[in-house]
Order: sequence, then C-alpha cells, then structure tokens
Amino acid sequence: MKDVRDSDSNHSPSDDEKIVGVKPGEFESVGYGEIPPDPDAHLSEEERAKIDRRLLWKLDLRLIPWLCLLYLISFLDRTNIGNARLVGLEDSLNITGGQYNACLTIFFVSYALFEPLTNILLKRLRPSIFLPVIMVLWGIVMVTMGLTHNFQGMMAARWWLGLTEAGLFPGINYYLSCWYKRSEFGIRAAIFFSAAAVSGSFGGLLAAAIGEMDGVGGKRGWAWIFILEGIATVLIGVASFWMVFDFPDEADFLDEADRQRVIRRLKADQQSSAEHENFKMEYFWASVKDWKTWLYAAIYMGAVGPLYAFSLFLPSIIRALGYQSTTAQLLSVPPYAAAALLTIAIGALADRTSQRGLCNISCSIIGIVGFILLVVASSPAMQYTGTFLGALGIYPCIANTIVWTSNNTE
Repeated sequence: MKDVRDSDSNHSPSDDEKIVGVKPGEFESVGYGEIPPDPDAHLSEEERAKIDRRLLWKLDLRLIPWLCLLYLISFLDRTNIGNARLVGLEDSLNITGGQYNACLTIFFVSYALFEPLTNILLKRLRPSIFLPVIMVLWGIVMVTMGLTHNFQGMMAARWWLGLTEAGLFPGINYYLSCWYKRSEFGIRAAIFFSAAAVSGSFGGLLAAAIGEMDGVGGKRGWAWIFILEGIATVLIGVASFWMVFDFPDEADFLDEADRQRVIRRLKADQQSSAEHENFKMEYFWASVKDWKTWLYAAIYMGAVGPLYAFSLFLPSIIRALGYQSTTAQLLSVPPYAAAALLTIAIGALADRTSQRGLCNISCSIIGIVGFILLVVASSPAMQYTGTFLGALGIYPCIANTIVWTSNNTE
C-alpha cells in the first residue's frame, strides 16, 4: 500500500506478498498451505449464506463475551488505583501527589517496554495458555498492591502490573483479527473495547461498595479494593484455561468443516493470518521501516493519552467538584456508560461506511469540547457535562484506530 486511506482497504499486501513480490490477490498460491476444500461446494448461494451467518454467530458467542470480560478485568485492575485514592491510599502510604503520579507512570513504562514482545509469545505459547497465565500473574500482583505499606512497595507492584498486563490488549486484538474478515472486525473490536468503559462504570460501583470494608481485618478500604479484585482476576484467569480457544485451525469448539470455512473466509479476505505465520525478524524490521507504523502510532498516542488521564483521574475530578468520596465514585458511572454505547455505535458505523478517519475526527471534536469545559467552566454542572463529552470523545477513537490500523496493514 502506498498511502494510508481513510477508508478500509480491500486488500493490504502482507509481508509475505511483499517479500515474494506477488500481486495483491495472489496470496493463495504462495501461502503457508493450500486452501482448504470447500465443504459447501454443492450448496446454493442462499444455503451458503445461511451457513456463513450461523458460523459467524457461533464465533461471536464463543469468543466475544469472555474476551470482553478479560479486558474489563484488565482495565479495572490498571485504573482502580484512582478509586483507591478516594478512600485513603495516599494517607495510608504517606505519599505525596507527585509520588502518586509516579505510581501511575511506572505502570506504562513496563507496559510499553514489554508490549511489543507479547504477540510473539502469544504465537509461540498459544492463546489458551498465554492469556490465562498472564491473567493469573497480574491477579497475584494486584493482591500484593493491597499488602503494600509504603511508596516503594506500590512502585514495585505497579511496575510488575504493567509488565504482566502488557500482553492482553494487543494479543486479543491480533487474536480477533485471526478470526474475522476486515469488514467484520470493527464492530467486534468496538464491543471488546467498550468493556474498558464498562469497567469504569462497574469499577466506581464496586469501589464504593468495597470501600465500606474500611477497617475489616485491620486493612483500609483501598487495600481491600486491590485484594478482592486481584483474587477475582486470579479465579477468572484459571477459568480462562478452559474458556479461551486457540487459533481457527486448532480451536476445539469447531468441527473440521467449520475450521475449513473460517480459514477459507480469511483467505478470501486476503489475510495471511488465515494460517499460522512463523515469526521472522525481517517482518519486524519491515514494520519498523514502514512510515504507516509510526503514523498510526501517533494517531493512537493522541487518543490513548487522554484516555488514561481521564480514567485514572475521573474520580478525583468529580471529588474536586465538591462531592464526597462515595458520591464521587457513583457519579463516575454515567460518563463511562455513555462512552460504552457510543463506542459500539461508532464501530458499527465505521464498518458500514469504511470511513474510520472521519469517525475519529468527529469523536475527537466532541472530546476537545469536553476537556475545554473541564478547564474553563466554573459551574460544577458544566464541568460534569465536560466529563461526559470527554468520555464520548476518547473511547470510540481507541477501538476505531486499532481496527483502522489492522484493516490497512497485515
């Protein structure tokens, strides 16, 4: 591809096609294996369409709900420190505002360092092993966050939390791209990422309830937030050994005919992810040298920076409007709920129109207005309105940018 188009490309040459020098659309003849036989060759077009809809529904039911739960837990665990702050975290650990910000920042240092390596591990270890293992590990780290007694301990725990969580978001987005065609990926990625917004709503409610355990077992309410949510993460991670499936050619919930159908659908969509790709360093260096990689990274940074500023500080922002901690936790719920709905709507719209860039621009304008209101408005009601607009402007852009990148690169 010579340029980055606003709309999704019908075909984006994979690295294999670039290396062997074939034209777009000729990948089947040089793929990792032959195209599987068509189990529906004897059927009419109407019958084939019916089987395709049934297959897609089957994939959605088996893949999307559990993966959404995993990301909900992931986002809840990385951002609940903002809720813990409202129930005495800083006072108990004797940390300053600057030290609290350092605890937030160090998560992203380890996360950014290890995120590029995780998809390699995902391929080598298989999704059904890799994803549950990292969940159990970060759940254990979450529990230790509730056992810390000082700034140094919290810094160490947040470092390890970033490292162990690094593989989930990029891993699942790659994993989903190995199951769905480009035109089907947007709405599903939006539903998946809407779990982040739902976690904000759920996290506020959960933190308000757990915060009432202040003093139980000699632990402060903020410590119980980390401990109980960490235990829940470990349990869900263990369950994921049975609930997360491998790639299409090995998934045990599909029969042989359905495996052939999934792979044929991806092949027809010109995706080399239809079969396992062996990692090669030339693929890595090709992506590093591709200017589109850096352009998409810049677009993503423009959305993800405000995302975490919003999600980590929203409870504190609402408390600054004059509300008590429990009320502030509860008032953080509606903006996230609205953001989840718009994220899904934008995903569906972008799939239908293939205008992901315009969707990003429109949502960004809404977010800009929201952040301006937070800065300049003096009325608490207007500032709270700003939190709604901020959430509506941020969350849809994340999922939309991930899909935009995936649709235009291979």
